[in-house]
Amino acid sequence: MVSALAVAATVTDPEMPMLTLVDLGVLRDVDESGDRVTVTITPTYSGCPAMATMRDDLVHALQDAGYDEVDVKVSLSPAWSSDWITEHGRDRLRAHGLSAPGPAPTGPIPLTLAPVRRAIDCPRCGSADVRLTSEFGPTACKAMYQCSTCLEPFEHVKEI
Repeated sequence: MVSALAVAATVTDPEMPMLTLVDLGVLRDVDESGDRVTVTITPTYSGCPAMATMRDDLVHALQDAGYDEVDVKVSLSPAWSSDWITEHGRDRLRAHGLSAPGPAPTGPIPLTLAPVRRAIDCPRCGSADVRLTSEFGPTACKAMYQCSTCLEPFEHVKEI
């Protein structure tokens, strides 16, 4: 039987299927005791709608691999950070035309109503001449940008 960790490591994020849960940094622990497996995941943010699908996908993948009893736990501490996305995950984002997040903010974060200023490059041509078109993309964790050099629109995964 394939190890539970190896099986869990193949499960992809439902909103960004080019990333595994390992790439995204949400797969925290896999504890295997005979046919019983306990998987711990951390949401990317409170209320993330993808958590139920991640849980279901983990349960199905592990049961399909022969593990009868699968328990998925959610750990909120420490809180997930976009810094947990692996380098492989960042490369996969860029390869799929998404801008990978920069370093997560530290310390107190001021609350403003102005658009967030980010120093990002176009994932297609590498130009830093980009403009924010919408702080809200297809999912809450993405913003929409357009490159002024190649004129292509792209999504940016927000820093958290």
